[in-house]
Amino acid sequence: MHKTATNIVGTLQDQGFEAYLVGGCVRDLLLGEEPLDYDIATNARPEEVENIFKKTWPIGKSFGVILIEQDGHKFEVATFREEKNYQDGRRPETVEFSTAEYDALRRDFTINGIFYDPIIDKYHDFVGGKKDLANKVLRFIGNPDTRLQEDFLRLLRAVRFRHRFGLDYDYDTGLALKKHASLVTQIAAERVSDELNKIIIHKARAAAFKDLYELGLLAKLFPEVEALAKTDQPKDHHQEGDVLTHTFLVLQNMAEGEDPALYWAAFFHDYAKAKCKYWDGTQWSYPGHDQIADDLVAPLLERLKFSNKLQADILWLLHYKPIFESFYDMKLSKRLHYFDQPGFENLIKLEKADLMGCIPEDKKEHQEAFLELEKIHENWEFAHNAGILPSHKPELYTGEEIMEITGIPPSARIGELKAQLRELQMDDIIKTRAEAKTWLKEQV
Repeated sequence: MHKTATNIVGTLQDQGFEAYLVGGCVRDLLLGEEPLDYDIATNARPEEVENIFKKTWPIGKSFGVILIEQDGHKFEVATFREEKNYQDGRRPETVEFSTAEYDALRRDFTINGIFYDPIIDKYHDFVGGKKDLANKVLRFIGNPDTRLQEDFLRLLRAVRFRHRFGLDYDYDTGLALKKHASLVTQIAAERVSDELNKIIIHKARAAAFKDLYELGLLAKLFPEVEALAKTDQPKDHHQEGDVLTHTFLVLQNMAEGEDPALYWAAFFHDYAKAKCKYWDGTQWSYPGHDQIADDLVAPLLERLKFSNKLQADILWLLHYKPIFESFYDMKLSKRLHYFDQPGFENLIKLEKADLMGCIPEDKKEHQEAFLELEKIHENWEFAHNAGILPSHKPELYTGEEIMEITGIPPSARIGELKAQLRELQMDDIIKTRAEAKTWLKEQV
C-alpha cells in the first residue's frame, strides 16, 4: 500500500503538481508503525485528479476530495484547501482551494498536520508536528478554542490520540478540552459511538476513560458516572475505593483483542449501584443493582446508536453476570444451558475482570472465587469437547409425538411435559427414547 501511495504522489508530481502524503499516515510512519490507510494532498484540482487517474469517485468533490483506486487499494486525494464559517460543529460553509501551508493550518493536531514527499524523502512541517511527536505532546494547531468550535468531535479524538500514542496535552489544549466539554452532547450519536468504540478497544482504555471523566466528558455522555464516583463500597471487598474507581480497574484488567461488547459490559457492570445503594448501619450494599442495569443501560446504547448486535450482546452479559453467585446450586441441565450460549466465555472473562478490579481484605476468600471461576471455565471447555450440550443432543420427542404417546390434546400441559423431559434428558436421568416413552406414559 505504501508503494502504491508513493506511485500516486509520483504520478501527480510528473504531471507538474505538488503532492504529498499527509495526516495520520505520516504520523504513523514517523512512529515506525504501518499506516492503515494513506491520504494524499495536492494542489491539483478535483477535476484534474479525475483526468489523471482511471478509477475515481467524487466522494467529496465540493470539498476537493476524490477517491481513487490503484492496485486494489483506495486512497483519498484532497486538494489543498482552507475552510471557513463552521456553523454546525462539523462542516465548513466555505471551502477555498489554497496552498499546502494553509491546508496544514486547518487541520486538528500538529501531529496530524505534517506533509511528506516520499519521492525525495522530505518533510514539510508548517505546524511543528515533528517536534511535538518527538516530545510526546498533543497540541491543537493554532487556537484550540477555534479548532474545537470547528468540529466538536475533536474533543473525543484528542483523548483517543493522547492515549493511543502515549502523549501529554499541551497546556492550552487541555484547558480548551475542559472548557468546551459540554459540546460533546451536540455531536451526532454515530460519530460519538464510533470514537468511543475505538477508545474502548485500545489497551489504554482505562486511562482514556479516566481522562474522559477528568475532562468532564464522560459524565456528559453517561449521566450516572458522577454519582458512581461518590458511591462508596464495602471495605471488605473493595478497598480500592468508589464504584467508578473499581470500574476503571476492571477495564484496566482486560486483555486486548476482546469482543467490544465485553469491554462495554465491564464499563456498565456496576452502573446501577448509585441508584440502589443502601446503608444498613454497618456498610453499604446495593440490592437489585443487577436487575435494573438493563433499564439504565439500554436507553444509553439506543441513544448512542450502537449496532443492534452490540446492544444485545452487552445487555446479555449484564443480565446474566449474577449467575456466578450460585452457579453450582443450579441443576446440571441449567448449567449446560448456559454453557451452550455463544456469550458464555465472555461472561467468564467479565466476572474474572470484575474480581481483578477488587482489592479485598480477605485475599483467601478472593482466591477461592478465582478458583471456582477457573473450575467453571474448565467445565465449560469439557462440556463443549464432550458433546453434552443441548445443541449437541436432539430432543427425544417432539410435541406432536408427546401428544400421540399420552393422548393429551394440544395444551399448555404438552409444553410442560416437553420441558420436563428435556431437563431430565440434560440431567442424564433419561437417556433413551424408550425410557422417555415410559416416563411420558407415567405422567398421564
